[in-house]
Amino acid sequence: MLIDIVPMSGSGRFAATGTEFTAIDFETTGLRPGRIVELAAVRVRADGTVLGEFSTLVDPGPGVHPGPARVHGITRAELDSAPSLGQVIGHLLDLCRGSVLVGHNLSFEQGFLAAELDRIGLRLPTLPGVCTLDAARSALRLPNYRLATVAEALGLGGFAAHMAAPDALACARIVTALVGTHRLAFERSFELPQLPRLAVTGRPVSRPVPAPAAAGTWVSGLVDRIETVATPYQDLLADVLADHYLSAAEAAELAALAADAGMSPADVRGAHLDFVAAMRSVAESDGIVTAREERDLRHVAEALGVPEALADLRRTTTPARTRVLVLGGTAAADALRAAVLAARIPLAKNLTASVTHLAVAEDVPATEPRLARARELGAGVLDLPTAWRTLDLAPQPVAPQPIPPPPVPRAVPVMAAPVPRAAAAPPPVARERLWGAWAMMGVGLVLMLLTVIALFAGAGVVAGIVLGAIGVGLLLGGWSVSEPKNRYPAVSSGSA
Repeated sequence: MLIDIVPMSGSGRFAATGTEFTAIDFETTGLRPGRIVELAAVRVRADGTVLGEFSTLVDPGPGVHPGPARVHGITRAELDSAPSLGQVIGHLLDLCRGSVLVGHNLSFEQGFLAAELDRIGLRLPTLPGVCTLDAARSALRLPNYRLATVAEALGLGGFAAHMAAPDALACARIVTALVGTHRLAFERSFELPQLPRLAVTGRPVSRPVPAPAAAGTWVSGLVDRIETVATPYQDLLADVLADHYLSAAEAAELAALAADAGMSPADVRGAHLDFVAAMRSVAESDGIVTAREERDLRHVAEALGVPEALADLRRTTTPARTRVLVLGGTAAADALRAAVLAARIPLAKNLTASVTHLAVAEDVPATEPRLARARELGAGVLDLPTAWRTLDLAPQPVAPQPIPPPPVPRAVPVMAAPVPRAAAAPPPVARERLWGAWAMMGVGLVLMLLTVIALFAGAGVVAGIVLGAIGVGLLLGGWSVSEPKNRYPAVSSGSA
């Protein structure tokens, strides 16, 4: 096993506040099997400070097809000038050393990394890792747990899709938000292994990262709210739709990827039917389907080869739908954003004229200019409790949030100590031992006092020494019984 995935939750006993994380992401030639054609890693402290970044295109070998170029935008010509994984793997290990590996759907990413390491003959010790998809499930109730949906719920904004570097950075920001804002902690202890130091013989070739779009499209907002993103193929399909219009050529390329991953034509068609049905369900959930929305839905269905899924779709003419923008970086603000998505209400990324409600968390200053602008646009400006009632949202269950202990200074990053429990009264057996110890020490003191008095009264020296020795023995014996045997319990650690 290359990666030992350590669960995190609000009830975890091992605090993560002193931990460093390295988030990774790959672009690949396929779903399974596939080769890595781009990798990125971002190392962060739990407080969100970025400590290092690394990204590069990766040449999987001469003549190897780059895969869905219309999706990830990587051409064979670009790979010809890129280093192989073996030439730059030392960069990745340097970032990972002394940290916890992080990935979104980490078990899926692990399969690609393990296969590539086998190809270059590199064996690594088991690395502790955190899956942000699973961790987000323990903190928030969302319609789906795509990377973009989780980032949206946590108020982290948009990022360029289908590129390893922005995805890795988004994953790093998610894990630090889950630790810092939602107080997730590790459910068990682990050790950080010692990683080898490897020479880097190739020059990284990074792609320029474009700025994310200022506002998402209607389709991208809809994809954030669908509930049928259950497979890597559907996840990829959702990412493509959230990014731009889906062409017939892109749909055919995606279907070919699914076939390479072992899906039959019937499986692909079924996945397309389910996906379009999920999109339609969200679009119709508020009783509003505009002419533009109908056109976009039919375009997707036709590109995926399932136009019959929308055979009876009809546009409606009703008042403008509810659209919510939530401001704030608190756990309560994240919970409201998640509830809005779960209720299939459009969640705005920016303040526009279509926003009907602006919900404001306690950490937003009164001088925030969007508050006055929202009132000018006619949007209701609400505090969070009022927003829950106004939008008629069901409160989400909140996991218990442990208070992490102060960080323990160490020369090497290791697991933080367990969150301390409140001191409990000693059990009956312990109390009986204490009474016995105190009695022994009391008798010892009395004998020592009698020894001193006897010596001054002229008693024999030998008798005084014997009596004094008995007193000292009782005193030391009682102290030994009363002293805890393990005042400093060991903390799990490892070498980096």
